[in-house]
Amino acid sequence: MTRYREKLITDANAKWWALAAMCFALFMVMLDNTVINVALPSIQREYDASIGALEWAINGYTLAFAVLLATGGRLGDIFGRRRGFLFGVTVFAISSATAGLAPSEAALVASRVVQGIGAAFMMPATLSIITNAFPAEERGKAIGTWAGVSALALAVGPVLGGFLTEEVSWRAIFYINLPVAAGAILASLFAVRESRDETVGREVDYAGVALLTAGLTAFVLALVEGNAWGWDSPEILGLFAGGIALLAAFVAVELRVRAPMIQFGFFRSRQFVGANAVAFIVSFAMLGMFFFMALYMQNILGYSPLEAGVRFLPSTLMIVVFAPLSGRLTDRIGPRPPIVAGMLIVTASLYLQSRVGIDTAYGELLLPFVLMGVGMALVMSPMSTAAMNAVDVTKSGIASGILSMWRMVGGTFGVAVLGAIFQAETGSAVGGTPQDFVDALGTSLTIGSVVTLAGAAIAALTLSGGIRRVRVDTPVAETGAAEAAAGGADIAVEPAASR
Repeated sequence: MTRYREKLITDANAKWWALAAMCFALFMVMLDNTVINVALPSIQREYDASIGALEWAINGYTLAFAVLLATGGRLGDIFGRRRGFLFGVTVFAISSATAGLAPSEAALVASRVVQGIGAAFMMPATLSIITNAFPAEERGKAIGTWAGVSALALAVGPVLGGFLTEEVSWRAIFYINLPVAAGAILASLFAVRESRDETVGREVDYAGVALLTAGLTAFVLALVEGNAWGWDSPEILGLFAGGIALLAAFVAVELRVRAPMIQFGFFRSRQFVGANAVAFIVSFAMLGMFFFMALYMQNILGYSPLEAGVRFLPSTLMIVVFAPLSGRLTDRIGPRPPIVAGMLIVTASLYLQSRVGIDTAYGELLLPFVLMGVGMALVMSPMSTAAMNAVDVTKSGIASGILSMWRMVGGTFGVAVLGAIFQAETGSAVGGTPQDFVDALGTSLTIGSVVTLAGAAIAALTLSGGIRRVRVDTPVAETGAAEAAAGGADIAVEPAASR
């Protein structure tokens, strides 16, 4: 009895250490989404770089990250999630060092692309490892902590990036990843147990990987460059057409191979589809809002990049505080109530922000920023919990990769679409007059609020209001999990051996 109790204590400690390791890594990944933005002027001066090169210092990371998320998640399921995580962390750390040492803008962009590859292996592994470490009734609390760390990194990024750039060097923003990566590697080696999808062999669907990567690359590249190249240009239309054709070929291949990259049975689950739709929509709204409000505070209100970053803290700190609480709430009442409430709060925030003018004081932005943070906190953790509980735990890697992919594509799509609307309103790529700028900003954010209102309706119709546990005596295939959850219930389906 004593040995059994000691084993329980050890297991309980291990899962929290595993969560700490995953949060270390997630902090590093999310930090690099924002930390470079405030350093761009310094990078431009040192290299005498073009605007296009600076854009690709950001877009190269985003493109590689978004395109390879599903692949990274699936390879983790096949070869081991801890192994995939350690591979991703190592690649990310090495490429961070080469970015800090980059002798030219081309070398910097290449390092950022490799960083995105490392992040694409790390990000789905963090969520799948947490899913495997925690039982279904505790996942909301764990994923809430995970989401709070993500928000903390987004909050710290602009402030830390501004401080390091001004007081040390822009190169230091990459070197700070090295000790964080070392901590994540050590913690995962000691605390994370290896897990993989035991229902499949180690066969890799190379044709599926190639088609999915090529199709998503074409599609995301079109979104990234649409405003610069022109949405009706032959290049952009060709990329969209090529992306659609390649993704259609991917589906055709996946339906025929023995070990497909993506289990389409997932999409028979209303819960899984709803969680991914919410992920796309909320990222569409959040990244679009942060992008244009950052420009507004600097171009219209006259703040420096660092001052603007500090003024976003009411949003991001609300996520840090409330995301763990919303995770605990999800464990009690299910994902639908907090997600619907959160989407409605985000809608209200976007609508209030759409009313800004040339002379709006920051005090008038404080309430909308706080509401945005609270709304996002109510959505992010329950959304992830809903998606992961809707599939069998053996498929957690690819499920996490798909969810993360929709989040990344949604954010890219939001900046691209709202940017196109913004340019159409102002008739200028740089925003025209201040009045033109705020008018276009109002239109863009109003459209964002309509999209998030639709997201609240989708969440209400697809997600469940409670958690129903299903016990099984044998490992459950992904199709069984999907069929069980197809009615919309948040069902945690796990093999008996995992309990």
